[in-house]
Amino acid sequence: MLIGVPKEIKNNEYRVALTPAGAEALIQAGHTVMVQSRAGQESGFTDDFYEGAGVQIVQTAEDVWGQAEMIMKVKEPIEPEWPLIRKGQLLFTYFHFAASKPLTEALLESGAVAVAYETVELPSGELPLLTPMSEVAGRMAIQEGAKYLERPVGGSGILLGGVPGVLPAKVLILGGGVVGTHAARMAAGLGARVSLMDISLPRLRYLAEVMPANVSLLYSTRYAIRKQLRDADLVVGAVLLPGKKAPSLVVKEDLTTMRPGSVIVDVAVDQGGCVETIKPTTHEEPTYVVDGVIHYGVANMPGAVPRTSTLALTNATLPYAMDLARLGWKGACSADPCLAKGINVVNHRVTYPGVAEAFEMECDPVSKHLTLDSIA
Repeated sequence: MLIGVPKEIKNNEYRVALTPAGAEALIQAGHTVMVQSRAGQESGFTDDFYEGAGVQIVQTAEDVWGQAEMIMKVKEPIEPEWPLIRKGQLLFTYFHFAASKPLTEALLESGAVAVAYETVELPSGELPLLTPMSEVAGRMAIQEGAKYLERPVGGSGILLGGVPGVLPAKVLILGGGVVGTHAARMAAGLGARVSLMDISLPRLRYLAEVMPANVSLLYSTRYAIRKQLRDADLVVGAVLLPGKKAPSLVVKEDLTTMRPGSVIVDVAVDQGGCVETIKPTTHEEPTYVVDGVIHYGVANMPGAVPRTSTLALTNATLPYAMDLARLGWKGACSADPCLAKGINVVNHRVTYPGVAEAFEMECDPVSKHLTLDSIA
């Protein structure tokens, strides 16, 4: 199979979908890999690294999109890339369709096959291709939140960990999944007072066993959230409903009860956000203020640490990419039901229930598109 890796063109997106080592593994398995020139530059992988691995370097995105049978990306195709997508082409990337109807409609119109990293799901419920970026984003949420609490950038001027004789900041984390867990550990490690909220009692019981003593575990209700917001210095939105729009747990009226100069970092922004007033921002202009509260809504947070993120992402995606390249998407998804859950759009039809629900569209069962007589 001919696999193409275009340069990411989303604002301040520095990651690349495939490391030279990952490309070499695909080539050794008998496939051809084509990478757009300088695609890996910002992640520390120059063209000569890829050429040394046997990759074909091409100059333009049109060269990659026009020839590759499978496109590997990091972020969803943005509008300038939509006309380049070909009917029947396989796209393997993060999509987060439920947050963007125009993107969903563009992929439906293209006739391409969209396999979304974020909805590949193991029997345990784990999302193996989302996990590495969730780990990065959870840790970065605290790092970025601490920065925007500083007074020169408009924050309340509180040090996350405090000092002897002065209370540390209070961090409220909504959601006890991968993002929330890593955010809590990072904040606790810096000495903050941390409250982590979730609606799963089994999850809270587990976290109670592994979290440091300065992390309080709380059952999440609207009343409890409102109460916690009143003295929170940093709020991290970490709620995920796989493939669906995130629920609004913090509404605009809640902001009036928060301290001026407090900070909200909503990691769920690429799924619509769990804070009603959040909107996607970029690393160029990461924040804005509503009712005195700083909002950080960068939708590709791990893109700011591309070296770490690219290595972590390829570690997770490469085994699935190998199967897709070896068996074709139908064969690979027929053999692996976990990978089949990643199919969101195929043959002009939505196949993932969460996406169909978000836009009130009809949803085809994935099995309808995986008939044995049509395995590619």
